[in-house]
Parts: sequence; structure tokens; C-alpha cells
Amino acid sequence: MQHLLNYIIWNPSTEAFHIASISVRWYSLCWLIGLILAYLIVQRLYKEQKVKDEYFDPLFIYCFIGILLGARLGHCLFYQPEYFLSSWKHVIEMFIPIHYMPDGSWKFVGYEGLASHGGTLGLIFALYLYYYRTKMNLWQVLDDIAIATPITACFIRLGNLMNSEIIGKVTDVPWAFIFERVDKVPRHPGQLYEAIAYAVFFVIGWYLYRKRPEKVGTGFFFGLCLTLIFTFRFFIEYTKDIQVDFESGMLLNMGQILSLPFIAIGVHCMLRKR
Repeated sequence: MQHLLNYIIWNPSTEAFHIASISVRWYSLCWLIGLILAYLIVQRLYKEQKVKDEYFDPLFIYCFIGILLGARLGHCLFYQPEYFLSSWKHVIEMFIPIHYMPDGSWKFVGYEGLASHGGTLGLIFALYLYYYRTKMNLWQVLDDIAIATPITACFIRLGNLMNSEIIGKVTDVPWAFIFERVDKVPRHPGQLYEAIAYAVFFVIGWYLYRKRPEKVGTGFFFGLCLTLIFTFRFFIEYTKDIQVDFESGMLLNMGQILSLPFIAIGVHCMLRKR
């Protein structure tokens, strides 16, 4: 193995800046940037498609709540059910960003754990509620959101990188990162792999939209987004370290198992009769 100095030493501060006594973390900032970019992209799509302004206004609220709630519940139920379902206090921790201490007190910790598969499910459910309220073409709503989604996913993974979480397996590739807050060995920067891939998927989706805007409303872009993201997610898992102990020895880890239904749905949406 090469000398450790040949690798990228990674140990940035988790805090981007302070406002008075409030610290703003990189992870939160990346989430915010990703959501704002998606907001602006979908706003432009709605204007180009002559969608009424009053239909766009509530969309961001539906998406934000759906993604956040779905991602949180996805992490708790998919990866740590033995903890969060073990008592009512832990159930409360699923929804409120606090942690109960052994002495009965509690402290604010933020949402320590968000799962992308749960966020996707939460987003789809929120968009259905939005469609039910506005009576818009559901496939148009899904396609428009899907065009913007990869850029948000890109910034979320950059937030994971700044947090030194979702790390890769030990490797000797020259671009390996040494996550000093985790250990002193070189690992695949899986978060960076995903961020780059999702940025590329956004460019692909945007290019195809510009070439064939009439396909919005058919479900094609929704299917394309699911297929690209979760197919890549399935294979990139082979470079990642396990996130929870129960994944040890599994043929496919939890991320791969959860990706398979989304891939199937994506392919179906792209190929289904219009």
C-alpha cells in the first residue's frame, strides 16, 4: 500500500459558519442549496409549461416535508428499527430531533440519520397529495420533479462528504480519502462518487428535456430518474462500508435491496404505454 501522504487527508469542520451563537453545519447548508436549486429549476419548468403560479406555490412545502419525513422514517425503520421501536421515547426521537439521556433529560441533536430511499418514498407520497389537491396531471408533476431531483441528491451527498459519513471500503486507489474522524486508513470516497454521478444524471435529464419537452407528462423523466439513480446506487454499494452491523454477511446490503423496486418502477415508467 502506498504511503499515507499519497492520499487525500479529509477532516473538514462540520460547521460552515456561525450566526451569533447559532452554528450552521455544512450538511444542512448542502441540503438547503440542493432544495433551492430544485425549487428554481421546477419553477422555470412550470413557467415554460404555462402552469398557473398558484399551483407552484405549495409544491415546495409538500416536497420539503415529504423528503424530510420520509428520509427520517426510512433511516429509523430500515436501518435501526431495534432502537427506534423499542420504546415510546425512541419513537418520539424519530420525529423530533432530540435524544433522551439516561438521567431522563434530553438534548437537541438534529436529525442524525436520513435515508435516501425513504426520502424518495416520502417525496412520491407528498407529490400524490399535491396532485390530489391541485388536480394537475400527476405524470407531469412527477416528471418535472424528477428532472430537478438529481441536483438535490448531488448536494446531499456533498453534505455527507463534509460530515465524513457513508464512507467507502478500504482501498489503495490513488484518489482514496483518509477520513480522520473515522480512522486512519484510505477509503473509497463513496459520497463523492455519488455526487458526481448525480450531477451527470441532472445534465442528462436536462438535455433530454430540451430535446424532447413533449415527453413531460408521460412518466419518462420520472422513470429515467429512478432508473439512473438507483441502478448506480445498487452498484456503488460495492465500494461502501456497511452502515449497520446486521448487513455483515448479507449477499446484498440494505441499500441494494431497497434499490431494486425503484429500478423496476423506473424501467416500467419509461417503457409503459403512453
